[in-house]
Amino acid sequence: MMNKRYLVALDQGTTSSRAVVFTLEGHMICQAAQEFPQHYPHPGWVEHDPADILSTQIESLRAAVRKAEIDPEEIAAIGITNQRETTFVWDRETGACLHNAIVWQCRRTAPLVDTLVAQGYGPVIREKTGLVADAYFSGTKLKWLLDELNLRERARKGEVCFGTVDSFLAWHLVEGHPHVTDATNAGRTMLFNLHTQDWDDELLAMLDIPREMLPKVVDTAQVIGFLRQDLLGVKIPVASLVGDQHAALFGQACFAQGDVKNTYGTGCFMLMNAGEEFRLSKNGLITTMAWRLNGKPTYAFEGSVFMGGATIQWLRDEMHMISTAAESEAVAAGVADTGGVYLVPAFTGLGAPYWNMYTRGTLVGMTRGTGRAHIVRAALESIAYQSRDLFAAMARDCGTSSAALRVDGGASANQLLMQFQADLMNVPVLRPAVLETTALGAALLAGLAVGMYSDLKETAAGWHVADTFEPHMEEALRQEKIHGWRRAVDAALHWAEER
Repeated sequence: MMNKRYLVALDQGTTSSRAVVFTLEGHMICQAAQEFPQHYPHPGWVEHDPADILSTQIESLRAAVRKAEIDPEEIAAIGITNQRETTFVWDRETGACLHNAIVWQCRRTAPLVDTLVAQGYGPVIREKTGLVADAYFSGTKLKWLLDELNLRERARKGEVCFGTVDSFLAWHLVEGHPHVTDATNAGRTMLFNLHTQDWDDELLAMLDIPREMLPKVVDTAQVIGFLRQDLLGVKIPVASLVGDQHAALFGQACFAQGDVKNTYGTGCFMLMNAGEEFRLSKNGLITTMAWRLNGKPTYAFEGSVFMGGATIQWLRDEMHMISTAAESEAVAAGVADTGGVYLVPAFTGLGAPYWNMYTRGTLVGMTRGTGRAHIVRAALESIAYQSRDLFAAMARDCGTSSAALRVDGGASANQLLMQFQADLMNVPVLRPAVLETTALGAALLAGLAVGMYSDLKETAAGWHVADTFEPHMEEALRQEKIHGWRRAVDAALHWAEER
């Protein structure tokens, strides 16, 4: 292993596939990315073409290695991190997908979730999986596919595979087609029992899902096989599978109980290291896997904001108020505040701590003087307000607020947003030198699995803060803004109730 100098992360996201090359010290050498189309066959439905995901991920890997100008023989290991909950079914013999992937944002199974709750399954799901019954998770998406495609009998015969993105990529990129998933991704299906660390028979029966189609659950850092030799010309260990938010928690070195990170991507996801004891949130959060190493689980509290960067994409693509996502900061800075305007971007419902599948986007507080800049600023601020709701819920669960918030992801580069986030939460916001902490976490986990690091402390050696945003807002103004946000959310929730 003496010539092994690099780690590579495959970061398969909601709107793009990326590959990132790191040194063993955690320094990013380069990255390559390709966007792919989103498909909306009906209102509230979101799909991906599996062929797009696979082709863009392969091309990104090859492009990143070319761009880094490294010998593939020098790559110690590859880690895979992925958008979670997105659901695939494919033919075990041919590997061909039998339907477009149903994306985590898709709400088509909301009526099915209502039925499960009415049947009394809500508490069972909560106690066993740490999740709430919601169309966000994979289980009801898989049931929909089995019903729609009449696949259940084939699934019972073992002819059909189910998987999330990590499973799909592992099957197609690793020699021998391993059918595996890791504990962080399994924990997002609404089918995985966190107590037993295995698929749960009662939950499978609840949705009539054959166990024969499910992947084997492995540790988060574990060699699952070798990259297909035709991809880079050499055999490289694929040594971690990890959901994107768990990877970011690891990449942010949140190894102590109470450490919190927020990732600003298509959605925003805040996770707190909750330690090695399973606990349920009393404030609308979910309990999920942080990671599983050597068979030993670490848990996390999580809150999800469905529309983070996707809100800025909406401003760009549908509303045409900005031409690029980066332009949002300059436009928003053109006004001192939103002029009392609040945007609740509940385009696909509200996640934690509200968990309302039927809420829809609401723009309130407009006057004749409201202009483009006010709405753009309200969209940016909505990301911070939703994140603050999660932070407050975590503080109530733990009885104390965390001393700081570690941030990463694309929108964490936005100075205006990060300062407003610090002001709203009244704690420092810490931005690390490496913002690509999701990819970094997957790479470090892969390095851990192949022996590049002896323990967690060694993986954290390269993490350090590049920028600190200290809160400056007066308490009275902070509370006034939070009160306005709560009124706006109430308006969105009332809209849903009267449907």
